Amino acid sequence: MSEHIFNPLLSRRTLIAGSAALAATPALAQLQAGDEVVPLWPGAIPSDRGMRITRKVEDQSHDPAHPDRWVRGIDRPMLVVRRPARPKGAAVLVMPGGGYEFLSYDNEGTSQAAWLNQHGITAFILLYRLPGEGWDRRELVPLQDAQRAMRVIRAGATRFEIDRQRVAILGFSAGGHLAGSLATRHAEPTYTAVDAVDRQAARPNLAGLLYPVVSMSAPYTHGGSRDMLLGDNADQHLRRAASVEANVSASTPPTFIAHAGDDDLVPIGNSLALYTALHAAKRPAELHVFDKGGHGFGARLPASMDAGHWPAMFHRFGVSQGVFPG
Repeated sequence: MSEHIFNPLLSRRTLIAGSAALAATPALAQLQAGDEVVPLWPGAIPSDRGMRITRKVEDQSHDPAHPDRWVRGIDRPMLVVRRPARPKGAAVLVMPGGGYEFLSYDNEGTSQAAWLNQHGITAFILLYRLPGEGWDRRELVPLQDAQRAMRVIRAGATRFEIDRQRVAILGFSAGGHLAGSLATRHAEPTYTAVDAVDRQAARPNLAGLLYPVVSMSAPYTHGGSRDMLLGDNADQHLRRAASVEANVSASTPPTFIAHAGDDDLVPIGNSLALYTALHAAKRPAELHVFDKGGHGFGARLPASMDAGHWPAMFHRFGVSQGVFPG
């Protein structure tokens, strides 16, 4: 697609004006700190039913030098762009977790962007809508944002100094479910095209899933994520449609999975089920199971723990698939 088609949505003037307007919200200003912000939707947002949604940011660390912010109230989904000093053409769409109830913005967002940038990889942190905050078709809302985000990234490839064929995704916990859903349901129509950006493909070239929620059915499901996404007492048809392992196909991209055996929140059976489905479909995949690590470790584990080395493993996998720079 020619770059001029994309300019009306993502011109420098639009980005600056959009950032200024969004930063006027005090809670959001805490997040941006001068970041480049890209709104996903140029006008009306799919599934909007006019509910008043208020942004809320809570810092779990209470240490300004090392924030650990949880974000709720995503009224206007967006990308926060973190560019490396020397971009090498690859990009990663980062999807924080939080049980579809909040977004773990620093632990599974900014900290991931930092190590990706060190490898010359451009990071796009996705602030996606939370399904329980007042949207129609709640089960599709996060996937709508993820599909659109991939298309926005590819449509702006020249501006972002990336290669359209080297765009990966990286998701954590419920964000891992969203990443897995995008990897397996990228071609599913979840919204009506709004502009030329939607001509771009939503299929990622590589997927990374950390301690992911995968299944929406017993015995492995994480009940909190399931109910926040699907609503209480969702029927079996809806649960199966939202189960990542049930949607693996020949078009699922190469997938990296890492999980700790002592995860007491999201059972490791989720990752085992997904790897089994990927293996059966003969899709390139790696599964790393660590004895210790728990849940939600992000990039915070010490080097003395094996699970703390997953970023290097994921990077090597991306290099082997021709997506990340060597």
